[in-house]
Amino acid sequence: MASHRAAKKNTVPHELTTRDRWIRRSATKVPLTVAGTAASSTDPRTWSTHKNAIASAVGVGLGFVLSDEDDIVCLDLDHCLNPLTGRLAPWAAAIIRDAGATYVEVSPSGDGLHIWGRADVRHGRRIRRPDGTAVEIYGTGRYIAMTGRRHGNAPSILADLSDVIPALVASR
Repeated sequence: MASHRAAKKNTVPHELTTRDRWIRRSATKVPLTVAGTAASSTDPRTWSTHKNAIASAVGVGLGFVLSDEDDIVCLDLDHCLNPLTGRLAPWAAAIIRDAGATYVEVSPSGDGLHIWGRADVRHGRRIRRPDGTAVEIYGTGRYIAMTGRRHGNAPSILADLSDVIPALVASR
């Protein structure tokens, strides 16, 4: 029973927690090492294990560094979730539908989502939507603030987002 509860509590995919690319972050999203000094999204010497990052009391939360070592990517959807009702904007719901069964978590602001998956993204980009909202696509050289607050029934796995990203870029 205890192992079942522990597995349910840790919603972050194993594919992320087993990589030594964790940092802490300040309230203003400044990346920090587990010791409290400045961390860098491009310097592996400033990163840590998931276990050590969780154990650290530095800052206000965690972050995961995206690196060219693999194909892990994050789609950052701004201002798409009503934090009071949980209602999702139709445009964001369409992106989540197209992404399929993959890990999605609520951003630190409470009104955005991070969609995690796999794709070949070497240059990040920001796609401004006509309504003023934005979708950001990152694959390397950035860190993403993590909350562990899974959105809805999103699974704790990373799906292939290779078809989703070109469609987002083409729709701008």
